Amino acid sequence: MSAMTVPKPTRAPLPPRIRRPSPLGVVVVLIVGGLLVHGWMQGAAVRPDSLASGVFRLGEFLDDAVPPDVNRIGPILRALLVTVEMALLGTIIGVVLSLPLAVLAARNTTPHLSLYALSRAVITVSRTIPDLVWGLIFVIAVGLGPEAGVLAIAVDVMGFCGRFFAESIEDIDPGRIEGLRALGAPCLGVLAGGVIPACLPSFVTTSMFALESSARSSVVLGLVGAGGIGIELATSMTLLRYDEAATIILAILAVVVVFERISSAIRRRVLGRTEV
Repeated sequence: MSAMTVPKPTRAPLPPRIRRPSPLGVVVVLIVGGLLVHGWMQGAAVRPDSLASGVFRLGEFLDDAVPPDVNRIGPILRALLVTVEMALLGTIIGVVLSLPLAVLAARNTTPHLSLYALSRAVITVSRTIPDLVWGLIFVIAVGLGPEAGVLAIAVDVMGFCGRFFAESIEDIDPGRIEGLRALGAPCLGVLAGGVIPACLPSFVTTSMFALESSARSSVVLGLVGAGGIGIELATSMTLLRYDEAATIILAILAVVVVFERISSAIRRRVLGRTEV
């Protein structure tokens, strides 16, 4: 009778050791640490004494803001309607402009390397400059009012959607584009028959996220003279009408929540159809 072989117990693998940081990593850590120390010494940190006193002042603000004042609900709602229209119009313009920009900024669809570099530069500039700065620029260019806000939102959305649209185009199956080109399809045919159908769910979800962001940005843009509810809010806070400011804040909150609900419903519907 042959002796049974008993398997040797396997040893658990050792956990990975912490690697020695690279010189670049050490430099980054030192820079971040230096900024933290400098910010703490210059008063950028949150101090317990100022936080404690701020809580009492916040309580005074809430005491003056409750109950909200609805005597000017008519002008507030009209300004809120302007804010909603700014967000919708600016988002639509930005999404439309970002589509050809994304085609030029994607390596697998751009007709030339120079156009690729130029379109990437436009996307970078549009995304890097905050929408508040764009609002100030367009207030100087076209004057005070909602037009400056629409243009600022459009440029911001163009940079946001242009980047993610281009990345979505670059991630599609290369065989889809190569097959259409092998059949002799023109550039517009490749885009209409191969690129857009494959990327449409991603385009829709990205556009919905841009709409949510525009709903919040349109409020802030009013503070720099770009029209909308932001002017009403700034005026109420400056005149210490905190009860009226509370009404404006609640109205803004309601609009932003509605935008987010609609955006989430559209994204779920689009993704559900894609999975089916």
